[in-house]
Amino acid sequence: MGIFHQDLIQLEEAGLYRQLRTISAQKGPRVTVDGKELLVMASNDYLGFCYHPALQQAAQKALHTWGAGSGSSRLISGNTAIFRDLEKKIAQLKGTEDALVFSTGYMANMGLLTAVAEKGDVIYSDALNHASIIDGCRLSRAQVEIFPHRDTDALETLLKKGMQFRRRFIITDGVFSMDGDLAPLPRLTELATAYSAQLIVDDAHGTGVLGSRGGGTAQHFGLEGKIAIIMGTMGKALGCFGAFVAGSSELREYLINRARTFIFTTALPPAVIASALEAIELIAKEPQKRQALWDNVSFFRKGLQDIGFNTLESTTHIIPILVGDAHTAVRLANDLMEEGLFIQAIRPPTVPEGAARLRITVMATHSKKDLTRALEILGKVGKRHKII
Repeated sequence: MGIFHQDLIQLEEAGLYRQLRTISAQKGPRVTVDGKELLVMASNDYLGFCYHPALQQAAQKALHTWGAGSGSSRLISGNTAIFRDLEKKIAQLKGTEDALVFSTGYMANMGLLTAVAEKGDVIYSDALNHASIIDGCRLSRAQVEIFPHRDTDALETLLKKGMQFRRRFIITDGVFSMDGDLAPLPRLTELATAYSAQLIVDDAHGTGVLGSRGGGTAQHFGLEGKIAIIMGTMGKALGCFGAFVAGSSELREYLINRARTFIFTTALPPAVIASALEAIELIAKEPQKRQALWDNVSFFRKGLQDIGFNTLESTTHIIPILVGDAHTAVRLANDLMEEGLFIQAIRPPTVPEGAARLRITVMATHSKKDLTRALEILGKVGKRHKII
Protein backbone atom coordinates (compact mmCIF):
# COMPACT_ATOMS: atom_id res chain seq x y z
CA MET A 1 0.00 0.00 0.00
CA GLY A 2 1.19 3.49 -0.89
CA ILE A 3 1.09 6.62 1.24
CA PHE A 4 -2.17 7.78 -0.38
CA HIS A 5 -4.15 4.54 0.04
CA GLN A 6 -6.12 5.61 3.10
CA ASP A 7 -6.91 8.99 1.59
CA LEU A 8 -8.33 7.31 -1.51
CA ILE A 9 -10.49 5.03 0.65
CA GLN A 10 -11.87 8.05 2.50
CA LEU A 11 -12.72 9.76 -0.78
CA GLU A 12 -14.58 6.68 -1.97
CA GLU A 13 -16.49 6.34 1.30
CA ALA A 14 -17.58 9.99 1.06
CA GLY A 15 -18.81 9.55 -2.51
CA LEU A 16 -16.09 11.89 -3.78
CA TYR A 17 -13.84 9.43 -5.63
CA ARG A 18 -13.27 10.44 -9.24
CA GLN A 19 -12.41 8.27 -12.21
CA LEU A 20 -11.56 8.99 -15.83
CA ARG A 21 -13.91 7.61 -18.45
CA THR A 22 -12.22 6.76 -21.74
CA ILE A 23 -13.95 7.97 -24.89
CA SER A 24 -12.98 5.80 -27.84
CA ALA A 25 -14.93 7.72 -30.48
CA GLN A 26 -16.57 11.13 -30.62
CA LYS A 27 -18.66 12.97 -33.16
CA GLY A 28 -20.80 15.95 -32.33
CA PRO A 29 -23.12 15.25 -29.41
CA ARG A 30 -22.34 11.53 -29.34
CA VAL A 31 -19.46 9.56 -27.89
CA THR A 32 -18.55 5.92 -27.51
CA VAL A 33 -17.60 4.69 -24.03
CA ASP A 34 -16.85 0.99 -23.38
CA GLY A 35 -18.26 0.14 -26.79
CA LYS A 36 -21.57 1.92 -26.14
CA GLU A 37 -22.78 5.04 -27.95
CA LEU A 38 -23.99 7.75 -25.57
CA LEU A 39 -25.68 11.10 -26.04
CA VAL A 40 -23.42 13.72 -24.45
CA MET A 41 -25.06 16.33 -22.27
CA ALA A 42 -21.87 17.33 -20.47
CA SER A 43 -19.84 19.06 -23.19
CA ASN A 44 -18.73 22.69 -23.32
CA ASP A 45 -18.79 22.61 -27.14
CA TYR A 46 -21.98 24.64 -27.00
CA LEU A 47 -22.18 25.61 -30.67
CA GLY A 48 -20.79 22.41 -32.13
CA PHE A 49 -17.72 24.20 -33.53
CA CYS A 50 -15.32 21.46 -32.44
CA TYR A 51 -16.14 19.44 -35.57
CA HIS A 52 -16.87 22.34 -37.90
CA PRO A 53 -15.10 21.78 -41.25
CA ALA A 54 -13.88 25.38 -41.37
CA LEU A 55 -12.04 25.00 -38.06
CA GLN A 56 -10.51 21.70 -39.13
CA GLN A 57 -9.31 23.21 -42.40
CA ALA A 58 -7.83 26.23 -40.63
CA ALA A 59 -5.96 23.99 -38.21
CA GLN A 60 -4.62 21.80 -41.02
CA LYS A 61 -3.41 24.80 -42.99
CA ALA A 62 -1.61 26.23 -39.95
CA LEU A 63 -0.09 22.83 -39.22
CA HIS A 64 1.47 22.73 -42.67
CA THR A 65 2.54 26.39 -42.55
CA TRP A 66 3.89 26.68 -39.00
CA GLY A 67 4.46 23.10 -37.83
CA ALA A 68 3.05 21.05 -34.96
CA GLY A 69 4.27 23.20 -32.08
CA SER A 70 5.44 26.71 -31.30
CA GLY A 71 8.85 25.62 -30.06
CA SER A 72 9.18 28.14 -27.27
CA SER A 73 7.45 30.65 -25.04
CA ARG A 74 6.18 33.75 -26.80
CA LEU A 75 8.84 35.92 -25.18
CA ILE A 76 11.58 33.75 -26.66
CA SER A 77 10.80 32.56 -30.20
CA GLY A 78 7.24 31.24 -30.11
CA ASN A 79 5.37 34.44 -30.96
CA THR A 80 4.12 33.65 -34.45
CA ALA A 81 2.20 36.35 -36.33
CA ILE A 82 -1.18 34.66 -35.96
CA PHE A 83 -1.16 35.24 -32.18
CA ARG A 84 -1.50 38.96 -32.78
CA ASP A 85 -4.23 38.38 -35.35
CA LEU A 86 -6.18 36.38 -32.79
CA GLU A 87 -5.70 38.92 -30.01
CA LYS A 88 -7.02 41.71 -32.21
CA LYS A 89 -10.06 39.57 -33.10
CA ILE A 90 -10.70 38.81 -29.42
CA ALA A 91 -10.53 42.51 -28.52
CA GLN A 92 -13.01 43.27 -31.29
CA LEU A 93 -15.35 40.52 -30.06
CA LYS A 94 -15.14 41.77 -26.47
CA GLY A 95 -15.21 45.49 -27.20
CA THR A 96 -11.86 46.15 -25.51
CA GLU A 97 -8.67 47.88 -26.59
CA ASP A 98 -6.59 44.73 -26.69
CA ALA A 99 -6.15 41.17 -25.47
CA LEU A 100 -3.48 38.63 -24.54
CA VAL A 101 -3.69 34.89 -25.21
CA PHE A 102 -2.90 32.40 -22.43
CA SER A 103 -2.53 28.63 -22.63
CA THR A 104 -5.58 27.74 -20.49
CA GLY A 105 -8.34 29.43 -18.57
CA TYR A 106 -6.78 28.27 -15.32
CA MET A 107 -3.46 29.85 -16.29
CA ALA A 108 -5.18 33.04 -17.41
CA ASN A 109 -6.87 33.58 -14.05
CA MET A 110 -3.81 32.55 -12.06
CA GLY A 111 -1.50 34.75 -14.12
CA LEU A 112 -3.87 37.71 -14.11
CA LEU A 113 -4.66 37.76 -10.39
CA THR A 114 -1.11 37.13 -9.18
CA ALA A 115 0.15 39.88 -11.50
CA VAL A 116 -2.32 42.68 -10.82
CA ALA A 117 -3.09 42.16 -7.11
CA GLU A 118 -0.30 42.71 -4.60
CA LYS A 119 0.20 43.32 -0.91
CA GLY A 120 -1.85 46.35 0.07
CA ASP A 121 -4.57 45.51 -2.47
CA VAL A 122 -7.88 43.70 -1.96
CA ILE A 123 -9.88 41.29 -4.10
CA TYR A 124 -13.64 40.92 -3.58
CA SER A 125 -14.65 37.51 -4.91
CA ASP A 126 -18.08 35.91 -5.34
CA ALA A 127 -18.48 32.83 -3.15
CA LEU A 128 -19.25 30.58 -6.13
CA ASN A 129 -16.42 31.69 -8.41
CA HIS A 130 -14.46 29.09 -10.35
CA ALA A 131 -11.57 27.20 -8.71
CA SER A 132 -9.04 29.02 -10.90
CA ILE A 133 -10.22 32.33 -9.46
CA ILE A 134 -10.07 30.98 -5.92
CA ASP A 135 -6.53 29.72 -6.41
CA GLY A 136 -5.44 32.92 -8.15
CA CYS A 137 -6.76 34.92 -5.20
CA ARG A 138 -4.94 32.68 -2.74
CA LEU A 139 -1.62 32.98 -4.57
CA SER A 140 -1.85 36.74 -4.95
CA ARG A 141 -0.52 38.73 -2.02
CA ALA A 142 -3.71 40.75 -1.77
CA GLN A 143 -6.28 40.49 0.98
CA VAL A 144 -9.25 38.44 -0.20
CA GLU A 145 -12.84 39.15 0.83
CA ILE A 146 -15.55 36.67 -0.15
CA PHE A 147 -19.06 38.01 -0.62
CA PRO A 148 -22.18 35.76 -0.72
CA HIS A 149 -23.19 34.60 -4.18
CA ARG A 150 -24.55 37.50 -6.29
CA ASP A 151 -25.16 39.54 -3.10
CA THR A 152 -24.34 43.08 -4.18
CA ASP A 153 -25.55 44.61 -0.90
CA ALA A 154 -23.03 42.53 1.03
CA LEU A 155 -20.37 43.48 -1.50
CA GLU A 156 -21.12 47.18 -1.05
CA THR A 157 -20.76 46.82 2.71
CA LEU A 158 -17.31 45.30 2.21
CA LEU A 159 -16.34 48.02 -0.24
CA LYS A 160 -17.32 50.73 2.25
CA LYS A 161 -15.11 49.12 4.90
CA GLY A 162 -12.15 48.74 2.56
CA MET A 163 -11.28 52.30 1.62
CA GLN A 164 -7.74 51.91 2.98
CA PHE A 165 -6.57 49.54 0.26
CA ARG A 166 -4.34 50.82 -2.54
CA ARG A 167 -6.11 48.98 -5.38
CA ARG A 168 -9.40 47.15 -5.27
CA PHE A 169 -10.66 44.43 -7.57
CA ILE A 170 -14.10 42.84 -7.83
CA ILE A 171 -14.06 39.47 -9.57
CA THR A 172 -16.94 37.29 -10.68
CA ASP A 173 -17.85 34.60 -13.15
CA GLY A 174 -20.09 35.96 -15.90
CA VAL A 175 -21.99 32.67 -16.19
CA PHE A 176 -21.49 30.53 -13.11
CA SER A 177 -20.22 27.18 -14.32
CA MET A 178 -22.08 24.93 -11.86
CA ASP A 179 -25.32 26.86 -11.33
CA GLY A 180 -25.89 28.34 -14.78
CA ASP A 181 -26.99 31.71 -13.42
CA LEU A 182 -25.66 35.13 -14.44
CA ALA A 183 -23.63 37.60 -12.43
CA PRO A 184 -25.49 40.88 -11.71
CA LEU A 185 -23.08 42.80 -13.95
CA PRO A 186 -25.07 46.06 -14.17
CA ARG A 187 -24.97 46.51 -10.39
CA LEU A 188 -21.38 45.27 -10.12
CA THR A 189 -20.36 47.82 -12.72
CA GLU A 190 -22.07 50.59 -10.73
CA LEU A 191 -20.31 49.52 -7.54
CA ALA A 192 -16.93 49.32 -9.25
CA THR A 193 -17.36 52.89 -10.49
CA ALA A 194 -18.68 54.22 -7.19
CA TYR A 195 -15.87 52.72 -5.12
CA SER A 196 -12.96 53.07 -7.57
CA ALA A 197 -12.59 49.31 -8.04
CA GLN A 198 -11.57 47.34 -11.12
CA LEU A 199 -14.21 44.83 -12.21
CA ILE A 200 -12.89 41.50 -13.55
CA VAL A 201 -15.31 39.12 -15.28
CA ASP A 202 -14.48 35.49 -16.05
CA ASP A 203 -16.59 35.04 -19.18
CA ALA A 204 -15.51 31.50 -20.03
CA HIS A 205 -19.08 30.24 -20.43
CA GLY A 206 -20.58 33.42 -21.90
CA THR A 207 -18.13 34.01 -24.74
CA GLY A 208 -19.63 33.09 -28.09
CA VAL A 209 -23.16 32.38 -26.87
CA LEU A 210 -24.43 35.44 -24.99
CA GLY A 211 -25.06 38.88 -26.44
CA SER A 212 -26.51 40.04 -29.73
CA ARG A 213 -23.28 39.14 -31.56
CA GLY A 214 -21.93 36.43 -29.28
CA GLY A 215 -19.68 38.89 -27.47
CA GLY A 216 -20.52 37.45 -24.06
CA THR A 217 -22.02 38.49 -20.76
CA ALA A 218 -21.04 42.17 -20.99
CA GLN A 219 -22.69 42.44 -24.40
CA HIS A 220 -25.75 40.63 -23.05
CA PHE A 221 -26.19 43.39 -20.47
CA GLY A 222 -25.25 46.23 -22.82
CA LEU A 223 -22.02 46.89 -20.91
CA GLU A 224 -19.43 46.69 -23.67
CA GLY A 225 -16.48 48.92 -22.91
CA LYS A 226 -17.53 49.33 -19.27
CA ILE A 227 -15.79 46.34 -17.71
CA ALA A 228 -12.10 46.77 -16.97
CA ILE A 229 -10.88 43.20 -17.45
CA ILE A 230 -12.53 40.20 -19.14
CA MET A 231 -11.11 36.72 -19.11
CA GLY A 232 -12.44 34.06 -21.47
CA THR A 233 -11.57 30.78 -23.12
CA MET A 234 -11.42 29.29 -26.59
CA GLY A 235 -12.14 25.80 -25.21
CA LYS A 236 -15.88 26.13 -24.78
CA ALA A 237 -18.22 27.75 -27.33
CA LEU A 238 -15.29 28.38 -29.70
CA GLY A 239 -14.65 24.64 -29.82
CA CYS A 240 -10.85 24.97 -29.58
CA PHE A 241 -8.37 25.41 -26.73
CA GLY A 242 -6.64 28.20 -24.86
CA ALA A 243 -7.74 31.38 -23.13
CA PHE A 244 -7.33 35.14 -23.07
CA VAL A 245 -7.47 38.27 -20.97
CA ALA A 246 -9.05 41.30 -22.67
CA GLY A 247 -8.78 44.88 -21.49
CA SER A 248 -6.66 47.94 -22.08
CA SER A 249 -3.45 48.01 -24.10
CA GLU A 250 -1.67 48.96 -20.90
CA LEU A 251 -3.01 45.85 -19.17
CA ARG A 252 -1.74 43.67 -22.02
CA GLU A 253 1.75 45.12 -21.75
CA TYR A 254 1.69 44.74 -17.97
CA LEU A 255 0.71 41.06 -18.17
CA ILE A 256 3.40 40.34 -20.76
CA ASN A 257 5.90 41.61 -18.19
CA ARG A 258 4.36 40.31 -14.97
CA ALA A 259 2.08 37.29 -15.54
CA ARG A 260 4.23 34.26 -14.72
CA THR A 261 1.83 31.79 -16.34
CA PHE A 262 2.30 33.69 -19.59
CA ILE A 263 6.05 34.29 -19.34
CA PHE A 264 7.15 30.81 -18.31
CA THR A 265 5.18 28.51 -20.60
CA THR A 266 5.45 27.29 -24.16
CA ALA A 267 3.18 29.14 -26.58
CA LEU A 268 0.08 27.38 -27.89
CA PRO A 269 0.45 25.38 -31.13
CA PRO A 270 -0.27 27.46 -34.27
CA ALA A 271 -3.05 25.07 -35.33
CA VAL A 272 -4.94 25.92 -32.13
CA ILE A 273 -4.58 29.66 -32.75
CA ALA A 274 -5.72 29.32 -36.37
CA SER A 275 -8.81 27.32 -35.43
CA ALA A 276 -9.73 29.86 -32.74
CA LEU A 277 -9.44 32.66 -35.30
CA GLU A 278 -11.82 30.79 -37.56
CA ALA A 279 -14.23 30.15 -34.70
CA ILE A 280 -14.52 33.88 -33.98
CA GLU A 281 -15.28 34.45 -37.65
CA LEU A 282 -18.00 31.79 -37.47
CA ILE A 283 -19.68 33.47 -34.51
CA ALA A 284 -20.44 36.38 -36.84
CA LYS A 285 -21.14 34.28 -39.93
CA GLU A 286 -23.43 31.69 -38.34
CA PRO A 287 -25.72 33.41 -35.78
CA GLN A 288 -28.23 30.62 -36.40
CA LYS A 289 -26.05 28.39 -34.22
CA ARG A 290 -26.66 30.64 -31.21
CA GLN A 291 -30.38 30.72 -31.96
CA ALA A 292 -30.48 26.93 -32.18
CA LEU A 293 -28.70 26.72 -28.83
CA TRP A 294 -31.14 29.02 -27.06
CA ASP A 295 -34.16 27.29 -28.62
CA ASN A 296 -32.83 23.99 -27.26
CA VAL A 297 -32.12 25.52 -23.85
CA SER A 298 -35.68 26.85 -23.51
CA PHE A 299 -37.20 23.55 -24.60
CA PHE A 300 -35.05 21.43 -22.31
CA ARG A 301 -35.25 23.56 -19.17
CA LYS A 302 -39.04 23.70 -19.40
CA GLY A 303 -39.11 19.94 -19.88
CA LEU A 304 -37.01 19.36 -16.77
CA GLN A 305 -39.12 21.72 -14.67
CA ASP A 306 -42.35 20.15 -15.93
CA ILE A 307 -41.06 16.75 -14.81
CA GLY A 308 -40.34 18.19 -11.37
CA PHE A 309 -36.55 18.62 -11.25
CA ASN A 310 -34.98 21.45 -9.27
CA THR A 311 -32.85 23.42 -11.75
CA LEU A 312 -31.88 26.11 -9.21
CA GLU A 313 -31.62 29.64 -10.66
CA SER A 314 -30.20 28.65 -14.03
CA THR A 315 -31.07 30.93 -16.93
CA THR A 316 -28.43 29.71 -19.37
CA HIS A 317 -27.21 26.68 -21.30
CA ILE A 318 -25.79 25.21 -18.08
CA ILE A 319 -28.66 23.50 -16.27
CA PRO A 320 -28.06 21.80 -12.92
CA ILE A 321 -30.34 19.20 -11.41
CA LEU A 322 -29.97 19.46 -7.65
CA VAL A 323 -29.57 16.07 -5.97
CA GLY A 324 -27.98 16.85 -2.61
CA ASP A 325 -26.21 13.66 -1.57
CA ALA A 326 -22.96 12.85 -3.38
CA HIS A 327 -23.50 9.06 -3.39
CA THR A 328 -26.96 9.50 -4.91
CA ALA A 329 -25.63 11.84 -7.59
CA VAL A 330 -23.02 9.23 -8.60
CA ARG A 331 -25.63 6.47 -8.77
CA LEU A 332 -27.86 8.67 -10.90
CA ALA A 333 -25.03 9.41 -13.34
CA ASN A 334 -24.15 5.73 -13.60
CA ASP A 335 -27.75 4.73 -14.27
CA LEU A 336 -28.11 7.48 -16.87
CA MET A 337 -25.05 6.12 -18.64
CA GLU A 338 -26.60 2.66 -18.70
CA GLU A 339 -29.64 4.24 -20.33
CA GLY A 340 -27.55 6.06 -22.96
CA LEU A 341 -26.94 9.52 -21.47
CA PHE A 342 -23.51 10.91 -20.62
CA ILE A 343 -24.13 13.33 -17.74
CA GLN A 344 -21.63 13.81 -14.94
CA ALA A 345 -22.24 13.97 -11.20
CA ILE A 346 -20.75 17.13 -9.69
CA ARG A 347 -19.71 16.80 -6.04
CA PRO A 348 -17.80 18.71 -3.36
CA PRO A 349 -15.43 20.50 -3.39
CA THR A 350 -16.61 21.67 -6.83
CA VAL A 351 -19.97 22.52 -5.24
CA PRO A 352 -20.85 23.07 -1.55
CA GLU A 353 -21.52 20.17 0.82
CA GLY A 354 -25.07 18.88 0.39
CA ALA A 355 -25.38 20.44 -3.08
CA ALA A 356 -24.23 17.56 -5.29
CA ARG A 357 -25.93 17.65 -8.65
CA LEU A 358 -26.12 16.52 -12.21
CA ARG A 359 -24.71 19.23 -14.46
CA ILE A 360 -26.34 19.30 -17.88
CA THR A 361 -25.05 21.40 -20.77
CA VAL A 362 -27.23 21.88 -23.82
CA MET A 363 -25.70 22.19 -27.30
CA ALA A 364 -26.87 23.71 -30.56
CA THR A 365 -26.26 20.34 -32.21
CA HIS A 366 -28.73 18.46 -30.03
CA SER A 367 -31.83 17.61 -32.05
CA LYS A 368 -35.31 17.89 -30.56
CA LYS A 369 -35.44 14.09 -30.78
CA ASP A 370 -32.24 13.91 -28.70
CA LEU A 371 -33.63 16.25 -26.07
CA THR A 372 -37.02 14.53 -25.89
CA ARG A 373 -35.35 11.16 -25.40
CA ALA A 374 -33.05 12.65 -22.74
CA LEU A 375 -36.05 14.00 -20.82
CA GLU A 376 -37.69 10.58 -20.91
CA ILE A 377 -34.57 8.89 -19.52
CA LEU A 378 -34.01 11.54 -16.86
CA GLY A 379 -37.61 11.25 -15.75
CA LYS A 380 -37.38 7.47 -15.43
CA VAL A 381 -34.07 7.49 -13.56
CA GLY A 382 -35.08 10.46 -11.40
CA LYS A 383 -38.18 8.60 -10.20
CA ARG A 384 -36.16 5.47 -9.59
CA HIS A 385 -33.94 7.40 -7.17
CA LYS A 386 -36.80 9.46 -5.71
CA ILE A 387 -35.37 12.78 -6.90
CA ILE A 388 -38.77 13.65 -8.39
